[in-house]
Amino acid sequence: MSAFEGRNLACSRAGRRIFAALDFTLPAGGALILRGANGSGKSSLLRVLAGLLAPVGGELHWDGKAVNDDPEAFQDNICYVGHGNAIKPVLTVHENLAFWSKLYPPKSAEGYDGLLDQALETFSLTALRDVPGRQLSSGQSRRLSLSRLITSPARIWLLDEPSVGLDDVSLKRLEAAIAEHRAGGGMVIAATHTPLDIADADLLLLQDFAPPAIDPELLENSW
Repeated sequence: MSAFEGRNLACSRAGRRIFAALDFTLPAGGALILRGANGSGKSSLLRVLAGLLAPVGGELHWDGKAVNDDPEAFQDNICYVGHGNAIKPVLTVHENLAFWSKLYPPKSAEGYDGLLDQALETFSLTALRDVPGRQLSSGQSRRLSLSRLITSPARIWLLDEPSVGLDDVSLKRLEAAIAEHRAGGGMVIAATHTPLDIADADLLLLQDFAPPAIDPELLENSW
């Protein structure tokens, strides 16, 4: 079975090292929760894992091979839902979802139409299918953004604060979707400040990988 691994990862933003010597291993069906204070690197790590930000050190491995050996093939296994919802305001709910789904081949014999209907139903968006994106509430926008997970054949879900704006019912729907994805061998990595009911998830604390602070006196004496 496939595994997703990070080995000795390090990341810098705006010239500042955020984390270093970060390791993780995620097996098929596994889940990893990222926790840490604002600025500790949760979102940056997700962007590194999604291939949107290059690490300054370390490697990612998928199925025993370095991701850099074939990054395009690895991207087929990634579905990233960032903190922003990335909704086109002039397109309807159905049109937005259709646009996202066409980025991947259909993952079942149902084809795109069947998957779109399933995704809308999963996040209770069927009644809103013809509503333009600009008219959605924050919670509805988040549900639409998350609905792309259902249409994607990607094995790895990368979620940045997925529960923001969700009511209790929608949160339960997200948790159920995650459980079903994992039951089929899928993997989930989620950064969150709020509790998510994800069974047997491993916890990664970003502060454990913060680089040591540099003593100003050492810098002064090094010149």
